[in-house]
Amino acid sequence: MKLQSKNRLRATALGALAVSGALVLTACGSDNNSGSTGGSGEKTTAGKTIKCDDAEGKLLASGSSAQKNAMDLWVKNYMAGCTGVEINYKSSSSGEGIVAFNQGTVGFAGSDSALKPDEVEDSKKICKGGQGINLPMVGGPVALGYNLDGVDDLKLDASTIAKIFNNKIKNWNDEAIAKLNPDAKLPDKPIQAFHRSEDSGTTQNLGKYLSATAKADWPYEAEKKWPAPGGQAASGSAGVAAQVKQEDGAIGYFELSYAASQDISTLKIDTGAATPVEATSENASKAIAAAKVAGQGKDLALKLDYATKAEGAYPIVLVTYEVVCDKGNTPETLGTVKSFLTYAAGADGQKLLSDAGYAPIPAEINAKVRETVTSLN
Repeated sequence: MKLQSKNRLRATALGALAVSGALVLTACGSDNNSGSTGGSGEKTTAGKTIKCDDAEGKLLASGSSAQKNAMDLWVKNYMAGCTGVEINYKSSSSGEGIVAFNQGTVGFAGSDSALKPDEVEDSKKICKGGQGINLPMVGGPVALGYNLDGVDDLKLDASTIAKIFNNKIKNWNDEAIAKLNPDAKLPDKPIQAFHRSEDSGTTQNLGKYLSATAKADWPYEAEKKWPAPGGQAASGSAGVAAQVKQEDGAIGYFELSYAASQDISTLKIDTGAATPVEATSENASKAIAAAKVAGQGKDLALKLDYATKAEGAYPIVLVTYEVVCDKGNTPETLGTVKSFLTYAAGADGQKLLSDAGYAPIPAEINAKVRETVTSLN
């Protein structure tokens, strides 16, 4: 079972590398290969049409490390099509991205959770006559990756996951884990649980899942700051994944793309459905497809069902938002923001996500995102 899971992850990683490699070649090609300009500011590159429109100069953005791998692909493809435009996305954390946005130092921010009311209020100082809004752009599973020598397959339920990260279950051969994995040869080995060191939307999404499904074992509010005692901290999703990769007995949480690129095994979750659910883009899409728009006006924040028991629906999912001003955007960067986000939310941009371990945003919601981007001013 573990070999099959790893093969799927390898295929995903190779797909992402193949896409990335193709984009690098496109960006480095001759003028004849890099694209042609249409009469309306459209450029065709690698068989794709990108509307460069009024895009120009340099656009700074920052935030969520969860969407870094998707953003890297988008930026490479976009800059290959819109020559002379530079997109610089700094992968840090959702919290840092929102702070930068509300300080007016970036054109947009990436966040794994929607703006809180006080953050919206702060944004009004930057968005003259408007406010910050959430545009869902990337979806995907938050994988629970583990490194446990000799264990071919691992299943956990919400209560057991909560107790592990709450420092209540400390050994891999604990009775609760053994009961869920009767055929596994669980070692008598300490669990090394890793979490994010900085404020993180990925942490908050894991907290929302545990709060919805294991409240008795996870008595914390779902916040971006890690709330539980014990465990070990690492910076960013890449840092947590790296620690899990190198430490036998480790477990941590990060986006599937990090597990795929580093060949890290991921556990299946017993949701109460007939079959434990694996962290895949397809299974995450089943959960995200049931999301409802909870935001008001142009705000498209989503409400996810973390307690889903639908067959094949992976419950620990996140949606990464691009945070922008609905009104009052900086004139110097508005054209580039609209052009770039139109591409990312378009068919070509969303098509890249599955190959990189993410899940495209459902078509109905995605259409609203593109409509909203067009209306930014």
